[in-house]
Amino acid sequence: MWVDLSSWKQVLTAHIGFILSSLLKIILMRKIPVSVILLIICFSFLQTIRAATAGSVKKENEPWKLVWSDEFNYQGLPDSTKWNYDTRGNEYGWGNNEAQWYTVANPENCRVENGYLLITAKKEPVFNKKYSSVRLTTKGKGDWKYCKVEVRAKLPSGNGTWPAIWMLSTDNPYGGWPKSGEIDIVEHVGFNPDTVFSTVHTGKFNHMIGTQVGKKTGLPTATTAFHVYTTEWNEKEIRSFVDGIHYFTFRNNGEGFEAWPFDQPFHLILNLAIGGGLGGKKGIDDSLFPHSMEVDYVRVYKHPECVD
Repeated sequence: MWVDLSSWKQVLTAHIGFILSSLLKIILMRKIPVSVILLIICFSFLQTIRAATAGSVKKENEPWKLVWSDEFNYQGLPDSTKWNYDTRGNEYGWGNNEAQWYTVANPENCRVENGYLLITAKKEPVFNKKYSSVRLTTKGKGDWKYCKVEVRAKLPSGNGTWPAIWMLSTDNPYGGWPKSGEIDIVEHVGFNPDTVFSTVHTGKFNHMIGTQVGKKTGLPTATTAFHVYTTEWNEKEIRSFVDGIHYFTFRNNGEGFEAWPFDQPFHLILNLAIGGGLGGKKGIDDSLFPHSMEVDYVRVYKHPECVD
C-alpha cells in the first residue's frame, strides 16, 4: 500500500485556526445550546479528517501505468527487441541438475503463433542432454526496480516439467545468487499439477540453507486453463497473486541486503525446465513429450508512488 501522509500536516495546519476561531465566536455569542456547539465541533473535525485523507486515497488509488509489454500479436520467433535466449548454464545444469539443453532461436522450442508464445520442451538428444527447451530473459531490454508484473499463462503437466515465471537481479550488486535476490512470480511442478507457488530467495533466505520464504496455493486448472499470475513489488514488500487473489507476501524486515536485496533493477525470465532438483523429484515421464507453456501476454507496470 502506498499512502502519502504529508497531506495530514498541511490540511490540519490550514484548518486548525479556522476551527478554534469559530469555536471562540460561538462561545462568545452564548446564544447556541452546548449540544449544538458540540455537533459543530464534531462536524468540523470530521471534515478536516476527510480533507486530510483525500489526497492519500487519491494517490493510493491511482492506476498502475503500463511501461512494457508483449501481447504476442505477431508470428514467428519472440521479438528480439524484448527477449534474449539464455544458455549460459547448459553445461552445468543451471546449478539444479536440470536435464534440458536450452536452444537459441529454434521455432521447435519457442515461437509465437495465434496470439500466444509457446515455450516447448522436446525429448531429443542435444549435445550431452536428452531434452531441449528454451529460457527467455528481458535482461538489458526490460529491467525494473519496483513494479507489477502480470503474466497470463497456461502451464504444462506431466512428471518432470518445471515451468517458471520469475525475476533475477540485472547487475548483481550484492554478489552472485542468491545474494542479489530472486523473485519467483510463479513456479509449478508436473508431479503436483493442481498447485502453484511463489517464493523469494536472498542471502539470508534461500533453499540451499533451507530458509527460503514462499507459499503455495491450490489451482486445479493450472494445466488446463489460462490464469493471470501477478507480483507487485515496492520498497516495503513483495506480494503475489493468482487471478487477482493475493496469497503470498514477503516484507522488508529492515535487516539489510542479506535479507532484502530488492532495491535494484531486476529482469524477467520465462523458462520450461525438465527434471532438476525440484522438477525431477518424482522422475521424468518420457511418454508425455512434448510439453508447452503457453503465454497470452506479459505486462509490466509502474506505480506513481514507487520511486526508483
